[in-house]
Amino acid sequence: MPTHPVGTTYRSRPHNPLGRKDPLDKVEVKVKRLQGGEDIALPAYETKGASAMDLRAAVQETVILHPGDIRLIPTGLAVSIPLGYEAQIRPRSGMALKHGIGMVNSPGTIDADYRGEIGLIMINWGQKPFPIKRGDRIAQMLITRVYRANMMEVSELDATPRGDGGFGHSGIE
Repeated sequence: MPTHPVGTTYRSRPHNPLGRKDPLDKVEVKVKRLQGGEDIALPAYETKGASAMDLRAAVQETVILHPGDIRLIPTGLAVSIPLGYEAQIRPRSGMALKHGIGMVNSPGTIDADYRGEIGLIMINWGQKPFPIKRGDRIAQMLITRVYRANMMEVSELDATPRGDGGFGHSGIE
């Protein structure tokens, strides 16, 4: 990471104060194609401004996800996430809006020490059966920093205007 002079203030990313061609930070993630997934495309950013990479289905034959069905869909890939990072697995918004397809545990987490296959727990909340074909882009993977919390037990918490209000306490209007 570059160091900055004391007292220097920088605006958000689009300003690109360091003058780099690519203002986005990079992290190396190792990926392994598993047996049967050799033809599946590696996770990739589909646009220049995309935050997450698309993940593809490595099903051997088309899987029909019927309304209410929950299925584990293989990706044919395993990753090595560097310590201090995680991969968050999220549904694709277009599939959710157009077909009611989502992920049961969203976002899913891939920890830095997990080396098994990335599996996608897909659900059909829609009205119609949905086919998942080999190579279909069905989820997204976001690489993000992780922070370790130091838990401190206290007898009282600091007061806030919200207090213990939750579960819709602010209404819908």
